[in-house]
Amino acid sequence: MPRNHKRSSSSGHVNATTKKTKDKPTYKIIVLGSGGVGKSAITIQFVKSFFFSDYDPTIEDSYVKQCLIDNQIAQLEILDSAGQEEFKPMRDQYVRVGEGFLLVFSLTDRRSLEECYKLHRDILRIKDTDNVPMLLVGNKLDIRQSGMDVHARAAAASMHIPYFETSARTRHNIDENNRMEVRRRSQRVAKVITETISKKVQAKKN
Repeated sequence: MPRNHKRSSSSGHVNATTKKTKDKPTYKIIVLGSGGVGKSAITIQFVKSFFFSDYDPTIEDSYVKQCLIDNQIAQLEILDSAGQEEFKPMRDQYVRVGEGFLLVFSLTDRRSLEECYKLHRDILRIKDTDNVPMLLVGNKLDIRQSGMDVHARAAAASMHIPYFETSARTRHNIDENNRMEVRRRSQRVAKVITETISKKVQAKKN
């Protein structure tokens, strides 16, 4: 079983059993992908808007982030899943409770992109519907392999989901200008995620 991984956060670090907030809509978002692609770094960048390199990639963790969706405060419960082989049997459970999914791969590793194809198929199979909010996220943009963006965009098109590129670089390797760019990217990620998920979740409810 994964260890309990505690990190302080102004956005609110929570356990996976967090209860839904009564006065605001709550969406459960699951972050999936191969081990070592940067899921934890992306999650923390999104939630806290800063880089974080000192983490254990074998640990599941969960966070809460509040966002403005359609002029209403909504709460995102984000589960950062472990990508190691021994945790794969737990994915079905994550998928069943998830309402939106980030499929994360490394722009330096073609195999991690292929894993996202498999994850996409598994999510549709478990959910038994094609109408599942998903976002394909390519990480390590700063060291991207030549041609990977072409493969990634083709993958997103074939899966009919939005595609976004980012770079969760370590803090000591960036200057203040890059930090400002990270904040802007984080805001763009939040906008893409919330708009994609809220539209499809609301469509399912109507």
